[in-house]
Amino acid sequence: MYPLVYIVRHGQTAWNAEFRLQGQADTDLNVLGREQATANGRLLAGLVPDPEDFDFVASPMRRTRETMERIRAAMKLDPCAYRTDVRLIEVNFGDWQSFTFAELERQSPGASRSRALDKWNFQPPGDGAESYQMLLERVKPSFDHLKRKAVCVTHGGVIRTLFRFVLGMPQDQAANLEVPQDRVLKLEGNSLEWL
Repeated sequence: MYPLVYIVRHGQTAWNAEFRLQGQADTDLNVLGREQATANGRLLAGLVPDPEDFDFVASPMRRTRETMERIRAAMKLDPCAYRTDVRLIEVNFGDWQSFTFAELERQSPGASRSRALDKWNFQPPGDGAESYQMLLERVKPSFDHLKRKAVCVTHGGVIRTLFRFVLGMPQDQAANLEVPQDRVLKLEGNSLEWL
Protein backbone atom coordinates (compact mmCIF):
# COMPACT_ATOMS: atom_id res chain seq x y z
CA MET A 1 0.00 0.00 0.00
CA TYR A 2 1.45 3.33 -1.07
CA PRO A 3 1.04 6.69 0.69
CA LEU A 4 -0.62 9.49 -1.25
CA VAL A 5 1.71 10.51 -4.11
CA TYR A 6 0.99 13.07 -6.81
CA ILE A 7 3.05 12.20 -9.87
CA VAL A 8 3.77 14.57 -12.75
CA ARG A 9 5.52 13.87 -16.02
CA HIS A 10 7.91 16.67 -16.99
CA GLY A 11 6.53 19.29 -19.36
CA GLN A 12 7.02 19.05 -23.11
CA THR A 13 10.46 19.42 -24.68
CA ALA A 14 11.36 20.13 -28.30
CA TRP A 15 12.30 16.45 -28.63
CA ASN A 16 8.86 15.38 -27.35
CA ALA A 17 7.27 17.60 -30.00
CA GLU A 18 9.46 15.93 -32.67
CA PHE A 19 8.74 12.38 -31.36
CA ARG A 20 12.49 12.01 -30.76
CA LEU A 21 13.69 9.37 -28.28
CA GLN A 22 15.05 11.30 -25.30
CA GLY A 23 15.73 8.62 -22.75
CA GLN A 24 18.59 9.87 -20.61
CA ALA A 25 19.59 12.72 -22.93
CA ASP A 26 19.41 15.87 -20.80
CA THR A 27 16.98 18.14 -22.67
CA ASP A 28 15.12 21.31 -21.64
CA LEU A 29 11.45 22.26 -21.52
CA ASN A 30 10.01 24.26 -24.40
CA VAL A 31 7.49 27.10 -24.00
CA LEU A 32 4.51 24.73 -23.87
CA GLY A 33 6.35 22.51 -21.38
CA ARG A 34 6.90 25.47 -19.05
CA GLU A 35 3.20 26.35 -19.27
CA GLN A 36 2.24 22.73 -18.52
CA ALA A 37 4.52 22.63 -15.47
CA THR A 38 3.08 25.86 -14.07
CA ALA A 39 -0.50 24.70 -14.70
CA ASN A 40 0.20 21.41 -12.90
CA GLY A 41 1.64 23.44 -10.03
CA ARG A 42 -1.56 25.48 -9.77
CA LEU A 43 -3.58 22.26 -9.66
CA LEU A 44 -1.31 20.83 -6.96
CA ALA A 45 -1.61 24.04 -4.92
CA GLY A 46 -5.30 23.19 -4.49
CA LEU A 47 -4.64 19.50 -3.79
CA VAL A 48 -1.83 20.02 -1.25
CA PRO A 49 -3.02 22.42 1.49
CA ASP A 50 -0.22 21.25 3.81
CA PRO A 51 2.97 21.07 1.68
CA GLU A 52 5.20 20.72 4.76
CA ASP A 53 3.69 17.24 5.20
CA PHE A 54 4.86 16.22 1.71
CA ASP A 55 8.17 15.00 0.36
CA PHE A 56 9.04 16.64 -2.98
CA VAL A 57 11.23 14.47 -5.20
CA ALA A 58 12.27 14.66 -8.86
CA SER A 59 14.43 12.87 -11.37
CA PRO A 60 17.73 14.81 -11.52
CA MET A 61 17.41 15.60 -15.24
CA ARG A 62 17.06 19.24 -16.34
CA ARG A 63 13.54 18.82 -17.73
CA THR A 64 12.23 17.24 -14.52
CA ARG A 65 14.03 19.68 -12.23
CA GLU A 66 12.64 22.69 -14.12
CA THR A 67 9.17 21.14 -13.99
CA MET A 68 9.46 20.65 -10.23
CA GLU A 69 10.77 24.19 -9.72
CA ARG A 70 7.88 25.65 -11.72
CA ILE A 71 5.41 23.48 -9.80
CA ARG A 72 6.81 24.65 -6.46
CA ALA A 73 6.83 28.29 -7.56
CA ALA A 74 3.15 27.99 -8.57
CA MET A 75 2.49 26.52 -5.10
CA LYS A 76 4.20 29.58 -3.53
CA LEU A 77 7.03 27.39 -2.20
CA ASP A 78 10.80 27.76 -2.44
CA PRO A 79 11.42 26.44 -5.97
CA CYS A 80 14.69 24.73 -5.01
CA ALA A 81 13.62 23.01 -1.76
CA TYR A 82 13.19 19.46 -3.06
CA ARG A 83 15.34 16.36 -3.43
CA THR A 84 16.31 14.30 -6.46
CA ASP A 85 16.41 10.54 -6.87
CA VAL A 86 18.54 9.05 -9.66
CA ARG A 87 16.28 5.97 -9.76
CA LEU A 88 13.54 8.18 -11.27
CA ILE A 89 15.57 8.94 -14.44
CA GLU A 90 13.96 7.93 -17.73
CA VAL A 91 14.59 4.57 -19.42
CA ASN A 92 17.92 4.47 -21.26
CA PHE A 93 17.41 4.08 -25.02
CA GLY A 94 21.11 3.40 -25.62
CA ASP A 95 22.20 4.01 -29.22
CA TRP A 96 18.64 5.00 -30.15
CA GLN A 97 18.65 8.18 -28.04
CA SER A 98 18.23 11.38 -30.08
CA PHE A 99 16.63 9.58 -33.05
CA THR A 100 13.04 9.41 -34.26
CA PHE A 101 11.75 6.00 -35.31
CA ALA A 102 11.61 7.24 -38.91
CA GLU A 103 15.32 8.10 -38.73
CA LEU A 104 16.15 4.71 -37.19
CA GLU A 105 14.26 2.94 -39.98
CA ARG A 106 16.07 4.92 -42.69
CA GLN A 107 19.40 4.11 -41.05
CA SER A 108 18.64 0.45 -40.42
CA PRO A 109 15.43 -0.86 -42.04
CA GLY A 110 13.46 -3.11 -39.67
CA ALA A 111 15.31 -1.80 -36.60
CA SER A 112 12.16 -1.11 -34.63
CA ARG A 113 10.26 -4.27 -35.70
CA SER A 114 11.57 -6.44 -32.84
CA ARG A 115 10.67 -3.69 -30.35
CA ALA A 116 7.10 -3.67 -31.66
CA LEU A 117 6.84 -7.44 -31.06
CA ASP A 118 7.62 -7.16 -27.32
CA LYS A 119 7.94 -3.50 -26.41
CA TRP A 120 8.02 -4.15 -22.64
CA ASN A 121 11.02 -6.49 -22.69
CA PHE A 122 12.89 -5.06 -25.68
CA GLN A 123 16.36 -3.71 -24.90
CA PRO A 124 17.76 -1.30 -27.52
CA PRO A 125 21.38 -1.68 -28.63
CA GLY A 126 24.11 0.22 -26.80
CA ASP A 127 25.83 0.46 -23.44
CA GLY A 128 23.46 0.91 -20.53
CA ALA A 129 20.31 0.51 -22.64
CA GLU A 130 17.27 -0.71 -20.69
CA SER A 131 13.99 -2.48 -21.29
CA TYR A 132 10.85 -1.30 -19.51
CA GLN A 133 11.18 -4.36 -17.26
CA MET A 134 14.69 -3.27 -16.28
CA LEU A 135 13.35 0.23 -15.65
CA LEU A 136 10.60 -1.17 -13.40
CA GLU A 137 13.20 -2.98 -11.30
CA ARG A 138 15.13 0.29 -10.89
CA VAL A 139 12.05 2.46 -10.15
CA LYS A 140 9.96 0.25 -7.84
CA PRO A 141 12.25 0.54 -4.78
CA SER A 142 12.01 4.34 -4.96
CA PHE A 143 8.23 4.12 -4.47
CA ASP A 144 8.37 1.17 -2.08
CA HIS A 145 10.57 3.19 0.30
CA LEU A 146 8.36 6.31 0.41
CA LYS A 147 7.51 6.89 4.07
CA ARG A 148 5.15 9.86 3.66
CA LYS A 149 2.99 11.72 1.19
CA ALA A 150 4.90 13.05 -1.81
CA VAL A 151 4.91 15.07 -5.00
CA CYS A 152 7.06 13.34 -7.62
CA VAL A 153 8.22 14.66 -11.01
CA THR A 154 9.50 12.01 -13.38
CA HIS A 155 9.24 10.66 -16.94
CA GLY A 156 6.79 8.84 -19.20
CA GLY A 157 8.59 5.50 -19.01
CA VAL A 158 8.69 5.62 -15.22
CA ILE A 159 4.95 6.30 -15.10
CA ARG A 160 4.31 3.32 -17.42
CA THR A 161 6.10 1.08 -14.91
CA LEU A 162 3.79 2.36 -12.15
CA PHE A 163 0.74 1.08 -14.02
CA ARG A 164 2.48 -2.30 -14.27
CA PHE A 165 3.61 -2.72 -10.65
CA VAL A 166 0.74 -0.91 -8.89
CA LEU A 167 -2.20 -2.10 -10.99
CA GLY A 168 -0.73 -5.21 -12.60
CA MET A 169 -1.54 -3.80 -16.05
CA PRO A 170 -0.51 -6.25 -18.80
CA GLN A 171 2.98 -5.58 -20.19
CA ASP A 172 1.86 -4.68 -23.70
CA GLN A 173 -0.80 -2.28 -22.44
CA ALA A 174 1.59 -0.59 -19.98
CA ALA A 175 4.33 -0.24 -22.62
CA ASN A 176 1.95 1.52 -25.01
CA LEU A 177 0.20 3.72 -22.44
CA GLU A 178 -0.18 7.39 -23.38
CA VAL A 179 1.30 9.53 -20.59
CA PRO A 180 0.11 13.17 -20.69
CA GLN A 181 2.34 16.05 -19.68
CA ASP A 182 -0.52 18.34 -18.66
CA ARG A 183 -2.15 16.19 -15.96
CA VAL A 184 -1.40 14.92 -12.47
CA LEU A 185 -1.49 11.22 -11.60
CA LYS A 186 -2.69 10.34 -8.10
CA LEU A 187 -1.25 7.22 -6.48
CA GLU A 188 -2.83 6.15 -3.20
CA GLY A 189 -2.96 2.70 -1.66
CA ASN A 190 -3.06 0.43 -4.68
CA SER A 191 -4.90 2.77 -7.05
CA LEU A 192 -3.91 5.21 -9.78
CA GLU A 193 -6.11 8.02 -11.08
CA TRP A 194 -5.49 10.82 -13.59
CA LEU A 195 -6.69 14.20 -12.28
